[in-house]
Amino acid sequence: MKLSSLDAPLERMRSPHGAGAPQALRPANPHRQGSTRALPLKVGTRGSPLALWQTRHFLSLITRVCPLLREVNAFEEHIIATSGDKVQDRRLADIGGKGLFAKEIHEALADGRVDFAVHSLKDLETELPPGIVLACTLRREDSRDALILGPECEAPCAEDPFGGLKRGALVGTASVRRQSQLLHARPDLQVEIIRGNVGARLAKVRADDGPAASLLALAGLRRLELAHEASVVLDEEIMVPAACQGIVGVTVRADDVELRELLSVIEDRDSAPVAAAERALLGELDGSCRTPIGAHARLLPGGTMQLTGLVARADGSFLLKRRLSGSVADAARIGVELARGLRRDSPADIFG
Repeated sequence: MKLSSLDAPLERMRSPHGAGAPQALRPANPHRQGSTRALPLKVGTRGSPLALWQTRHFLSLITRVCPLLREVNAFEEHIIATSGDKVQDRRLADIGGKGLFAKEIHEALADGRVDFAVHSLKDLETELPPGIVLACTLRREDSRDALILGPECEAPCAEDPFGGLKRGALVGTASVRRQSQLLHARPDLQVEIIRGNVGARLAKVRADDGPAASLLALAGLRRLELAHEASVVLDEEIMVPAACQGIVGVTVRADDVELRELLSVIEDRDSAPVAAAERALLGELDGSCRTPIGAHARLLPGGTMQLTGLVARADGSFLLKRRLSGSVADAARIGVELARGLRRDSPADIFG
C-alpha cells in the first residue's frame, strides 16, 4: 500500500507542547513532487513484554497526533531477536556490551528492513552505528531502581532499605552498577549473575533455589503493571540509576528526513536534555558494561539542571559520586565536564 502526501494533516496537527508540527513525510528532494511512501512503516523491536509495551506506547503517541496514520494501519511491528537476548548466562560485558541489545535491530534499520527502531535508551551505546541517529526520546518514567525481596527476607524499613537482607544473602543481578552500590552499602552480601526479562527475574527470586533478592528498574515494573512487586524503591541518592533509565528512544536512518521530522513532533522536551547530559557523561567516560557508572539528571526551576554522576569498582571498595549544575542549554557540556572530574579523581584501574 502507498499513501500519497500526508503533508496536509501533519501541517494541521499540533504537538503536545503547542508547537506546530513539521511538514513530515514530504520528499527530502525539494524538486521531487507527489512523493509517496510504501506502507506499512515497519517498526523494529525486541520481543520481550517490556520492549513490546514500549513499542506500542510509541505507536500510540504517533497515531494520537496524526489519527490518519492509525486509520490507514500505517505501522507494523517487526520483532527482532538480538544477541543480548540470546545469551542469558553471562554478563553483557563478556559477550560484547550493551550494544548487543540493538545490533541486529540497527542492521535491519540500516538495510531498510525496518523504518524505525524502539529501544530502552539505557541499552543503546553512546556512539551509534554510521548512518543511524537517535531521532527522539519519549517522556521519562520513574528512573529509580527497585529492590525485589524473596519470601525468606525480612520486611524492610525506610531507614535501612537493605535491612531486609540477611547477612551474607545472595542477590541476583547482572548490572555491575547495581552490584557496586549494593556491595558498597552492604559488603557482606553475595552477588550472582541473573539475566532475562522482567518476568523471568521475578520468577527466579520467588523460586526456592533462587537468590534472596534482585534489583530491577522501577520503570519496567510500572509499565508492565508490576510495581507491586517492588519491596523497596531505592532513592536516587542511595542507588544512582543507569544513564537514561526509564527513557524510551527511537532511532532511524540519518538520511530519512521525513521520519525524523515526524518524530520531532513527539519528542519530550524534558527528557531530551537529561538524556543528552547523561549520555554525554557516559560517552566521555567511555563506559563499558565492565565499568560501574551511574548518571541521573534532574531539571530545576529557571532552566537549569543538576547532574549526578557515579563511578565505582564492581566490588564496592571504591565509589565516587559527584554533582554538577548548569543551564539546560548546556546539557551535553555538563555531562562531559562532570565525567572529566570523575575520571580525574578516580584510581586508574577503574577505567583500565
